[in-house]
Parts: sequence; C-alpha cells; structure tokens
Amino acid sequence: MLQYVDEYLEYLEETKRLSPRTIESYRTDITSFIAFAAEREVTEPGDVNRALLGIYLARMRQQGRAASTQLRCIASLRSFFQYLVRQAVMIQDPTLLLESPKPERKPPKALEEEQVDKLLAAPDCDSPQGARDKAMLELLYASGIKVSELVSLSLADVDLRMRFLRCAAAGGKERILPITRTAARHVEFYVLEMRDKLLKDPGEDGLFLNTQGKRLSRQGFWKIIKKYGKSAGIEEEITPHTLRHSFAVHLLQNGADLRSVQEMLGHSALSTTGMYQSAKKSMKEVYDHFHPRA
Repeated sequence: MLQYVDEYLEYLEETKRLSPRTIESYRTDITSFIAFAAEREVTEPGDVNRALLGIYLARMRQQGRAASTQLRCIASLRSFFQYLVRQAVMIQDPTLLLESPKPERKPPKALEEEQVDKLLAAPDCDSPQGARDKAMLELLYASGIKVSELVSLSLADVDLRMRFLRCAAAGGKERILPITRTAARHVEFYVLEMRDKLLKDPGEDGLFLNTQGKRLSRQGFWKIIKKYGKSAGIEEEITPHTLRHSFAVHLLQNGADLRSVQEMLGHSALSTTGMYQSAKKSMKEVYDHFHPRA
C-alpha cells in the first residue's frame, strides 16, 4: 500500500491545496495503519476490511488514544481509500460502515472558589480601567453570561436597584438574570464615578468602555482577564469563558438544580448544561457533608 501514499499526498498538495502540516498529519495516520496492517500480512488495499480497521481502532483505545485522535485517523483513512476507489485501485471504501467513536465531552475547566476570589480581587478600583475591570469580572461571575453578551450590555440593560440584568442572546432570545449585591455595588461605582472618565461621546450608551470611549471588545476583555489571572498567581490557563464555567460549576456544587442553571446559562438543551455535573463535588465530599453519621 505504501506505493500509493506519496501519490495520494501529492494529490492533496496540488489539487486540494492543503497545508504541509495537514498533509503531514495524513501521512502519519495512513502510514501508521499500513504498518499495523503489514504486521498482519495485509499489504494490498483490496484486502483491507472493516474488521481490520476495527481491530486497529481497538488497539488505539488500548494505547489510551483520545477519541479525537481516533476520529482524525478514520477521516484520514477514509479520504485515502476514497481516493484509491476513484483511481480504480479498490472497489469499495472499507471505512463506509465503520462505527466511529463518540467524541469525548470533557467538562469545561473551572476555577476553584479561592482562585475566583483572588481573580476578582486583582483589579485596582482607584483607576477608571480598574473599576471597569472589577465591575466586569464581578458581573460575569455573578450572572454566568457569555463575554459577547457582557460587552454588548448597554446602560439600560442593568437595573442596579432591583439587581438584575437583561441579556440579549443569539436568535433574538432575551434572558433576565439576577446579580449579586457585590456585583451591583461595583457596577454602580464604575457607572457613577468612573465611566465618565472613559467616555468621549455623550451619545455612547455602551456599559463597558475602552480608553477610546468605545464599547470594549471581546479581544479587549481577553487581554484583561489574562492580565489579572497572571497577577492573581493563577497557573491554569484562563479564557474569557472561565468565569462562566466557574459560575455554573459552583452553583451545582452548592446545590442548585440543573434546570435552573440551564435557564441562567441560556442553554437550549439540558444535556449541554449536564457537562458541568461531572465537575461537582466528589462522592466522599457529598457523603461527609450530608450523611448524619459521617
């Protein structure tokens, strides 16, 4: 089979215009399988069948290969065999009825509550930018909204007296979400004391502004949360979604029901919210807390 690999990779380069890195991934996946097949004295493409491919995937699982790696390998082999079918080297693609592994759904990474405390304490509220950053971080953790929703907030979307915010999600849907007293207090301080120091155009109604007086962008917030994660001494990688994930996990850890968390996050399917359940407290923690004799 090896005699067909270089020809196929040349086809990927010249006809499909794939990048050298992608082509190298195809080469690795295909040649690894060919070596495996040769160990079982299968050297011709026409002798490859679904059973052999199934054994190969089983070995990958035994080796601890991730489902994503297995799926990529299947995609590489399927493309290779389909090419050989078009070239009349094979009659049928052996991957057609091959059952693919289900991709792993790992729970999103969340911070520990102590780490969140350090992150939220990092901004210096004596400056307009620091007060803004503190308000954003507190509001994000208090509500669980997405960063895109956070930077889209206007002044009228937050009711600080009643402590709720109006969040416009994708598809025109709207959610009304409660926020904590702490978040409301810091947003109020930013709005009343610091926002005007960033404001350039009196007609700008965006809640969170950058130094040019415009709405802060998602990219701008990415830099902000990275900066405070570093200054708070948090070694884990922090992304703009980290506080949203932490919001969901901490609610579930402290006894919130899944349906309520689903509604707050704006998930259309309960199974999406269910990803966060695997990050709940360990069985021993639950046992020690709730069993009367523990």
